[in-house]
Formats: sequence, C-alpha cells, structure tokens
Amino acid sequence: MSEQAGEAVPAAQKSSWTSFLKSLASFSGDLSSMTAPPFILSPTSLTEFPAYWCERPELFAAIADGKTDEARSLAVLKWFISTLKGQYTSRNESMGSEKKPLNPVLGELFYGTWPSNSARGGETTLVVEQVSHHPPITAYRIANNAKGIVLTGHNAQKTSFSGGSIIVKQVGHAVLTVSLPSGETEEYLITLPRLRIDGLWYGSPYIELAETSYIQSSSGWLSTIEYKGKGYFSGKSHSFKATVTPPAHVSVTPHVIEGTWHTTSKDAQTAATFHDVTTAKEEVTVVPIDQQSEWESRRLWHGVAKGIREGDFESAAKDKSRIENEQRQRRKDEAAAGTMWELKHFTHIDSDPVYERLGKLFKANPATEDGYVYQNNGPHS
Repeated sequence: MSEQAGEAVPAAQKSSWTSFLKSLASFSGDLSSMTAPPFILSPTSLTEFPAYWCERPELFAAIADGKTDEARSLAVLKWFISTLKGQYTSRNESMGSEKKPLNPVLGELFYGTWPSNSARGGETTLVVEQVSHHPPITAYRIANNAKGIVLTGHNAQKTSFSGGSIIVKQVGHAVLTVSLPSGETEEYLITLPRLRIDGLWYGSPYIELAETSYIQSSSGWLSTIEYKGKGYFSGKSHSFKATVTPPAHVSVTPHVIEGTWHTTSKDAQTAATFHDVTTAKEEVTVVPIDQQSEWESRRLWHGVAKGIREGDFESAAKDKSRIENEQRQRRKDEAAAGTMWELKHFTHIDSDPVYERLGKLFKANPATEDGYVYQNNGPHS
C-alpha cells in the first residue's frame, strides 16, 4: 500500500478518527498517555518489539565471525540496518498502516528463541521485561552463547505532535558485546534514530526515520547513520547513508553505504550489495499461550488481541480497560502498603558506564544515560 493511498480507517469509525486527530492537534505533553481509538491499535504489545532486533539471526551470529575489528564493525552495521524494516515498516505492510502498539503493564514479560542451526551455531534467546509504565520503558537481552554475542538495552519513547506528524524521540540505547577468541571483549554502543509518523490525515499512518544514530565500537570504529525520508517534493522513502570511519591511528578510507533500509543498500566504492531484506525473515518462537504465565504478553493481552484481529473493537476496548484498571489498583495497593514493584530480570542503574565511556568518543548527547543490567535469571539461563 502506498503511504498516502490506503484508508486504514473503517467507514464507521471516521468520526472517531477525526476527533482523535483534533485531540492530537490540541494536546500538549507526551502523547503516550493519550487513549487511541481501538481500530488504530495493534494487537501486539510493545514488549514484543525487541524481537525485531533478531529476525535475521544469521546476521546477528555472523558478527562474531569477523576476523578484524573493521570486519566486525561492518557486520554490526549490516545486522543493525537489517533490523530496521522489521522494527519500523513491517506492520505497515501486514496491517495496511502503522498501528499503535499496546502499552505494556509494569512487570509484563516476553520470552522467545530462535533455534540453533549450522549457520548460526547455538540457540539465540530473548528476554524482555517492562521495567516502567509511566514512562513506558522496555528492557531486553538477546544472546547467542555459542557465538559469544549478547545485546542488552532499553527503549522508551517521548512523543509529541508537530506539523501534522507525530514525532517520537526514542530514549535509550543498546550495548552489543562480542567475546573474541583472544579472551577479550569488544563492545558496541548503539543509539536509536528519531521517528516521524506521517500519513495521519489520510488515515494511513506510516513511520519515517529521521536525523542520525551511531554505532561506536570499543575498537574505535564508528558508524554514523543519517536517515532521510520522503519530503513533500522530493526524496525517497526510508533512505539512509552510513559512514564507517576508522579510529584515528588507522589510515583506511572510510566505508560509505547508501540505500533504503527497508530494501537494499550498496557499498558506494565497490557497488557491491551491502544489505538485502527483501528475503523472508524468521519470527521469534514463543511457547503456546496456555503454557505462559499470566504476566507474559500474549497471554496477558490475548482477549484484546483477539478482539482487534476480529474487528470486535467493543470487546477489545472492554478487556483493555479491565487490564488497565487492574494495574491502577495494583499501584494504589502498593502506595497504601508503602511498597514498590520489584523487577524480575533487570536492575536499574543511574548511569551506564559503557554508554558514558564509548559515548565520549563521538560526543553523545546526552553524555550519560541510565541503563538496566540483566540478572542472568531468565528462563533460558
């Protein structure tokens, strides 16, 4: 569906959509607290989104196979660019337009795996926990222990409305660690792009990435990724340019990669294909709902998701209100008892030392950022 052609709003819901747009235009503050019309909701909770980091697990595993710090830095960039389609355009393709994900409850969990095979070695595991509700913050860990590669991070969103678009500032970062044959550990700090949700007035929202994100290696290699979307008069949707520069003491010509992150890109010097996500992805494997705990996403939101998928928005809204009211009551009970919710898999730290150390190398803004440390107690441990 083209970004402006499709109508995602059911005819019976157009007045509700118009009212929602008017509310957006007049709203000040963080939009995450707004209640969206049920028909614009996704049947998927935000706690499932970290799975998008690894829907091409071979690329994740291949990072560890790089023989030099330069090769590994390029492999990290290739993997990262290949995650963007899943994270930011796959719902537009499967649902006809971007949908608002379900806002997770505090303590919500999501577990998954990608099975082992000869191409990627051992099993790749995923642990996700909703570590804050206001603001919504999701912490996650993805690991392939056989390859010695681990990704840990957290993500939050600050949303606002400007110029007819929803602007989403992604707060948080990820740290990728690779255990090298030498016994040393290589680290990569990954920052997150800014999002712009366009197409609202057509009733067919879609995401465009904006500004710049970075991948800084502890070896000194830096990937600077500039995102350029489709403008009113020119430009190509989902375009990017990545420049991979060596540390100061290495005399090597920087690599330049250009293309569209939702399809393919090329090395500007050699014209060789760099990444290609036009092939099938591999979704995360999750245990059946009846084997999940009450805090796991797909069991928790089962009734809501079923209503959304079947177009029974009244049922979806009713079950969603029940879940949200239960959460409000839990917070009231905790306040009355003078207790706080205890996280299950992650511990909060006020300042992430890896972010601070590697962020200095490219003058990250902000200079420090909090983080969440995984406690090695997930179901795969």
